[in-house]
Amino acid sequence: MHRMYLGLWCVLAVVVWFAPAQAQTTLAEFLPALPPAEIFPGADRFGPVEGTPPAMAAYAGDRLLGWVALNTDWSNATGYSGKPIQVAVGVDTAGKIVGAKLLKHSEPIVLVGIPVQRIVDFIQGYIGYDVLAQRTDRRPPVDIVSGATVTVVVIGDSITRTAAKVVRAHQGGAAQAQAPPARALDMAQAGTRTWQELIGDGSVRHLRLSVADINQAFAKDERADARPEPGEPDDTFIDLHVAPVSVPVIGRSLLGEQGFQRLPKDQHAILVMSEGTYSFRGSGFVRGGLFDRIELIQGETSIRFHDRDYERIGDLATPDANFPEIGLFIIPPGTEFDPAGPWRLQLLVSRAVGALEKSFLTFELPYQLPEAYLVPLAPPAPPPVEVSEASQRAALWRTMWEAKAWQVAVLVAALLLLTAAFFFQDWLVRRPRMLKGLRLGFLAFTLVWLGWYANAQLSVVNILTLFNSLSTGFSWDYFLMDPLIFLLWAAVAASLLFWGRGAFCGWLCPFGALQEFVSLGAKRLKIPQIRVPWAVHERLWPLKYIIFLGLFGLALYSLTTSEQLAEVEPFKTSIVLKFIRDWPFVVYALVLLAAGLFIERFFCRYLCPLGAALAIPARLRMFDWLKRHRECGSPCQRCSNECPVQAIHPDGRINPHECIYCMHCQELYWDEHRCPHMIQVRLKRERRDAMSPPPPMPRPGGT
Repeated sequence: MHRMYLGLWCVLAVVVWFAPAQAQTTLAEFLPALPPAEIFPGADRFGPVEGTPPAMAAYAGDRLLGWVALNTDWSNATGYSGKPIQVAVGVDTAGKIVGAKLLKHSEPIVLVGIPVQRIVDFIQGYIGYDVLAQRTDRRPPVDIVSGATVTVVVIGDSITRTAAKVVRAHQGGAAQAQAPPARALDMAQAGTRTWQELIGDGSVRHLRLSVADINQAFAKDERADARPEPGEPDDTFIDLHVAPVSVPVIGRSLLGEQGFQRLPKDQHAILVMSEGTYSFRGSGFVRGGLFDRIELIQGETSIRFHDRDYERIGDLATPDANFPEIGLFIIPPGTEFDPAGPWRLQLLVSRAVGALEKSFLTFELPYQLPEAYLVPLAPPAPPPVEVSEASQRAALWRTMWEAKAWQVAVLVAALLLLTAAFFFQDWLVRRPRMLKGLRLGFLAFTLVWLGWYANAQLSVVNILTLFNSLSTGFSWDYFLMDPLIFLLWAAVAASLLFWGRGAFCGWLCPFGALQEFVSLGAKRLKIPQIRVPWAVHERLWPLKYIIFLGLFGLALYSLTTSEQLAEVEPFKTSIVLKFIRDWPFVVYALVLLAAGLFIERFFCRYLCPLGAALAIPARLRMFDWLKRHRECGSPCQRCSNECPVQAIHPDGRINPHECIYCMHCQELYWDEHRCPHMIQVRLKRERRDAMSPPPPMPRPGGT
């Protein structure tokens, strides 16, 4: 049997490997469906597709406006599906993105979860982005589309890199020739300035937004406009000041001599000061140590700060300025940042428009260090080194892991706890109250934190995507972009060899945890439980294998269709989207949960294609941890009758491919008051103890 299932997986792998890869659509093939004005406003015609990589010029009459290119020709835009996300990008001769259109994708979360319009709106947010000067009035953060982080990270990165490469390739060195001569900080300057002098010469720059400014900015969004900012129109929403304190004169003036000397010598630092009703720190700082409301941008470098880069400052050294909120931010080591060049601080402002939705705006605070603090460099700066695609892709997933470092730490700690519980299960099951508390607590963690908060719900789509990537050019990069999903799959792969699929299905699946809590509630409410007759139950098991093999076979020819039919899993509706979805999907998920009121884990038992996919390689597990007595199944049927998913055969055998590893049978195995075998062992021991002569009494006086 084990060889049969191993052979099945080998056949599937060979079929996937030699399955014909779907050809990637080229820019020339998109042209008929791409009106010039739609991707490049003001253009009435395109020139021919030219160059390597290819691009086409956009014209208004005979006047060159810019160029249009396909992102996949210029950058790696492989999404989570393992297929490229193709976006047409228009960039004008000045280096500003003027148009971007989503043309083709196979992203599962967009196909069957996130509305595609939200991705389109995200892409439109890059219109106006200047890839040469990096000056823009509105650039949404990449995590604005909740639940599709990997997809939007790939899209945003490929759009900006494509536009930058296209304009540089067609302008040659003109942009660099117009650049000012290279300069550096004059670190030998001494002395200090007053606050008025710092403000007057531009050493400290600020951005003030009133309540009226914010309400006017959100007026374009009807839902946001309906929830205006409270207060008088002239009230200060935020008065944001910024200054580079690694510049000696500025640093000594604002931090004092001692404060300036404490700064890292080989890193740059900026001071952010504000007053008003809006804080620049943001909610992400509280949740995960990420300052999600401010971002420092210079050229193509974007810097988000973490708590490890931050130090709270109480008061400034200059007596003329007092701010209730002052933060010192250290530029992370290894980050490309030139204090002599122009940069800007971008402020993100959000407003709730619904129970789970927010509207976002960004405001720019540009900064250019005054010439008085600079000295020219003797040798000219070397030309920028083109970063390889592999390095850029690696930087993307590393950024994702750094941003979710605390979530990774929480998940790793939970996995270590679960591993310890499994390894020491014989000790744990002899303490039923501890086992019950651990199980209920861990399931609550899985459902609430892992599922509803972190959206780390594994799916059969992940398996289909993995096998598809084997035939389209496998790369770890896009799998690494979601650290929690990657860690979960790594843990599940290891657990299959030790405990089978039960480690995931019984402990780490958020929808499985939701079903179990629904069943517990039903039992508390005395809802009658249906025990499916064994003959019927055993014949319903194969349904999930049939569903999985059907999805797998269809994915070989149309991954998109297979991912859409994978909606047989209610995971996205109930976990990722939290039931906020079109009513047919919600009704389907609720029907499955309603079935679980009467048959515990109904979906897990009979319909889950992911459970089937995990059960097949679980046939290779190397250990059998679940103990049985000789009397189990003949004549005793207690474990079989009490198994919550009927994974124990009438003859006493445990089917490890249906077991959710709740360890209830192991608790019974050691129980001297419920297990018939252990009851006999206890009675024999008690009779033996009763027949044993009492110990001799000690003589008086100890003699």
